[in-house]
Amino acid sequence: MKTYEQIKEYVKNILSEKRFYHSECVSERCVELAKIYGVDTEKAKLIGIAHDVAKEMPAEKQIEYAKENGIELDEVELKNAKLLHAKIGAKICEKEFGFSKDMVEAVKNHTTGMSGMDMLSKVLFIGDATGIDRTYDEAKYLYEIATEDIDKAIFECINNTIREVIDRGTPLHINTVMTRNEYLLK
Repeated sequence: MKTYEQIKEYVKNILSEKRFYHSECVSERCVELAKIYGVDTEKAKLIGIAHDVAKEMPAEKQIEYAKENGIELDEVELKNAKLLHAKIGAKICEKEFGFSKDMVEAVKNHTTGMSGMDMLSKVLFIGDATGIDRTYDEAKYLYEIATEDIDKAIFECINNTIREVIDRGTPLHINTVMTRNEYLLK
């Protein structure tokens, strides 16, 4: 597996300054949450810096990459380019960085969520939503909740996401719905 410095340099070279700063903030937040929840802090740090590696890749290139690498994209992902980067980024993390299966899954699930997420995936999901670069009020609130109950924070975060998607008039991804239902039924 590549080192943090190697991955950081790779990510820095392909992302805008703003998106790279976000990745640094997420990495930092993931380490904080990993310490609280007994997760490997090195893995948390690595997935945080790498999670948006494909975020600024044009949608056409992401679709091409998916075809070339056997990544299945569903109808909702094809109609909402914002969702593509998670699966594409997960494959890049596997191929280019040598991430383990749990790390790849965390990157893959960081946008829509997924029912049955392990703690590493939960850490990235909330770390992404609550990095210090996130200036909206809900981010601070979600982080405060996450330090006590990460599952409750995920539920609240998913609810916020669903409201935003509905307000935009775009389709909800089934993984988001399934994640909400899982946490609602807990």
